[in-house]
Amino acid sequence: MFRCQRWKTESKRRSEVRLTLAPESLMPAQRLDGRTLAARLEGLLAQAIRDGLPLAGRPPGLAVLRVGDDPASGVYVANKEKACSRVGLASHGAHLSGDTPQQELETALQRLNDNSAVDGILVQLPVPDGIDDQALLQVLDPDKDADGLHPLNLGRLVRSEPGPRSCTPAGVMALLREAQVDLSGSRAVVIGRSTLVGQPMALMLQKADATVTVAHSRTRDLAALTRQADVLVVAAGRPGLIGAEHVSPGAVVVDVGIHRKPEGGLCGDVRSAEVSEIAAALTPVPGGVGPMTVTMLLVNAVRAWTRRYGLPDPCPGL
Repeated sequence: MFRCQRWKTESKRRSEVRLTLAPESLMPAQRLDGRTLAARLEGLLAQAIRDGLPLAGRPPGLAVLRVGDDPASGVYVANKEKACSRVGLASHGAHLSGDTPQQELETALQRLNDNSAVDGILVQLPVPDGIDDQALLQVLDPDKDADGLHPLNLGRLVRSEPGPRSCTPAGVMALLREAQVDLSGSRAVVIGRSTLVGQPMALMLQKADATVTVAHSRTRDLAALTRQADVLVVAAGRPGLIGAEHVSPGAVVVDVGIHRKPEGGLCGDVRSAEVSEIAAALTPVPGGVGPMTVTMLLVNAVRAWTRRYGLPDPCPGL
């Protein structure tokens, strides 16, 4: 369990807050294991589907609209289909060529909106050049928005109203909750300001009563800012951006980035070997945020299904 401690540095003549490990935890850099938590949540979803099938008469359905032949997108879609199979969701959707006209794509999305067997829809990003992804998201039924990216759902997040939440930030919050990180009163820094991760991440941390700063490519003296963070969420999209010089002792560090290394293997935005010697907790890459992103996609789809049929929330408190 993590708790906040206040300590005074005479040279700075001010109080600072840091997160430290409770005495019962011995590891100075606890691994925030997304695979383990994702597997447990998948078990809850699978049980909810089994319990709800007699009333609903069908399993929840998740549809993915993929445009073009981006190799990484192909891998992501395959992983999502495998996750659906494990939990018991029906997979729907379409794979259209990269030169498909915008209007045809919007028509395909509307068909998924109208399909009563589909509870969640994902537009696989990125889409090829020349396609307006924001216009596609506008066509999406907000209640079937499995990725939580429709403007209405981002507005619901701002207003603390129910609705699908952006999957990666929601997965990060679930990891922090699982590790019992007390965010109330803590200082959080989010690196990255995209609508996919950075902006909704900052909003979710604010809702948990953290004091949040968003850093980006134009931020001056990034290390001076990030060293003030009790919780540091890195979603910059730059391999190895964050090292020991950016992290204060006892901080909780969440690495959202994932990149293929030229020599093979994967890495994140954080130089984990350095940071693990300083941080109280760190998400691994792979196996940290990534599995939780996929699982939260399933959570959004199953929740939409349960709401449709008046069934209990499969993951209350998440």
